This record gives sequence, C-alpha cells and structure tokens, in this order.
Amino acid sequence: MSIQPLDVLLFIGGLVVLMAGAEALVRGAVKLASATGMGQLTIGLTVVAFGTSAPEAAVSIRAAITGNPGIALGNVVGSNIANVLLILGVAAIICPIPIRATLIKRDTAFMVAVSLVVLGLAALGRVTRWEGLLLFLALCAYTAVLVVRSRKQEMLACDSSGPDNRPARSTAKIVSGSALSLGGLAGLVLGAHFMVTGAVAMASALGMSELVVGLTMVALGTSLPELAASVAASVKGHSEIAVGNVVGSNLFNLLMVLGLSAAAAPGGMPVSPDALHTDLTVMAASAFICLPFFLTGMRLSRGEGAFLLLSYVFYVSVRILAAAG
Repeated sequence: MSIQPLDVLLFIGGLVVLMAGAEALVRGAVKLASATGMGQLTIGLTVVAFGTSAPEAAVSIRAAITGNPGIALGNVVGSNIANVLLILGVAAIICPIPIRATLIKRDTAFMVAVSLVVLGLAALGRVTRWEGLLLFLALCAYTAVLVVRSRKQEMLACDSSGPDNRPARSTAKIVSGSALSLGGLAGLVLGAHFMVTGAVAMASALGMSELVVGLTMVALGTSLPELAASVAASVKGHSEIAVGNVVGSNLFNLLMVLGLSAAAAPGGMPVSPDALHTDLTVMAASAFICLPFFLTGMRLSRGEGAFLLLSYVFYVSVRILAAAG
C-alpha cells in the first residue's frame, strides 16, 4: 500500500493551518492582556491554556461517561507528560525561555503540589466522584485567585505611575483580541485534526502497527495545539505565555478534565497499578523537575530543553516496547 497524495496534502495543509492558528492565538492573547490589564502570564495560564486543552477535556469527559475511564485517565496523564517534556523542551531549544520569579513561587509550585495530590489519590486505586468534584472546585478557586491578584498588581502599577498613565480600556481591542484568540484556537484544533489524519494514513501505508501509530502519531496530535502555541509565543518573545500555557494546561487537565471525568464516571475513576507505577509517577516527576530547571539562572536553557525532549523520547520508546511485549 502506497502513500496517497491526499494524505500528504492533509498533513501539509494541517501544519499550515496549525501554525497560522498559533500565530493568531498568541497575537490575540497579547492584545487581550494589554486591553484587560491582566498580564501575559495570567492570560497564558487561563485563556491560552484552557483553550488549547478544551478538546482534550471533551474527549476525556465523554470517555468517562461512556464507560471508558482508562482513556480519560491516559489522555490527562499523557498530555501532562508531553506538555513538560516535549513542549517545554522544544520551545526552549528554539529559544531559551526566561522565567519570572512569581511563576516559580506560585504557579509551578502549585502544579507540583496538585500532581502529588493526584498521585496520592491514584495510589488508593481510584479517584472517587467526590474527589473529582473537589479537584474541579480547586480549579475554580485558583482561577479566581489568579484574576484577583492580576487586578491588584495592575492597580498598584497604575497608582505608582500616576493616573495619567493608566492603560486605556478599549472595548474594540478586547473584542478583536477575543476574536483573534477564538479564531486561533479553531485553527489549532482543525490543523491538528488534519495533521493527525494525514499522519495516521501515511504511517499505516508504511506498515506501522495500530499500537505504534496510537502511541506516536495520535498521542503527539493531542499535544499539537499546546506545542504550536508555546513555540509561537517563545519565538515572538512572549515567554510568559509560552510557560503559562504549559503550567496552566497541566493544572486544567488535572483539576478540571480529570476532576470532571472522575465526577462523571460511574463509580469514579479506577487507576491500574501499571498506570500508577509508570505513567502517573513520570507525570509527577516531570512536574517536579521544572522547579530546579526554572531556578537555574531563572531561565530554561537550550541544554535543559534538550534534556526534557530526550526524556520524552525515552519515555515514549519504553512505553511502546512495553506495550509490544
């Protein structure tokens, strides 16, 4: 079976749409940050992160409701591992990422804490429906704290610079920024879908097994929106959006996607010993490793990015070999 030209066009066209969507999303996010005064870090942690993770939320919650909680759990854990090891790794290799101190003290530490809490819940063999609901409520509280802190910081900055230097709030700028962000998100979702469709077809034509295709092409496809958004932000010098997207996406996955999936699944979310000892442990370790990397020179260097990327390649290789027996 040979590769069809349509599959190649789907892959290339999907890549073009994906990158255009990432460009539009980053420009819209920067415009929203400027128009609302919330700051690029807060926008990256909320609007960009939640938007790029929305498709994964739909897939996981639907899988949990239809009696496939393993798919929901695997989607969350695999996405979080890819976010840190693959996405941050690639973004740092392309352009070293400066890290703000507030991100280390608050958001990254919170991501590590939530990862350890989920690991502890999973060690009991199941994330119950009530525990899932509590995780979701924690996300609501965290988002509210983010917005309140961002508004306070803006007010302090305005007071110190004087009333004449307050940023003008433009409704038109907020609307155009929102439209750019939504259009960019749509481009990310469509581009990722076309790329995965073309890649899976080409891989099958080359004789790759469904297992290998699933653990490589499809798994990578679910992380393409976050990857494209973070790389585009990093290249443009908006490091807060790039890192905020990863940290916020991981928190969104654990607190909302996993939380609502466990709350929606009959009997909660069961956790297999294999997932606990391998994937969930790697997920917690990948979150924890961000702290020393971010503390080293207050930036994520190309060498550290290469280490993260190689760690992801090693993890995926081990999982493919283990699944293949």
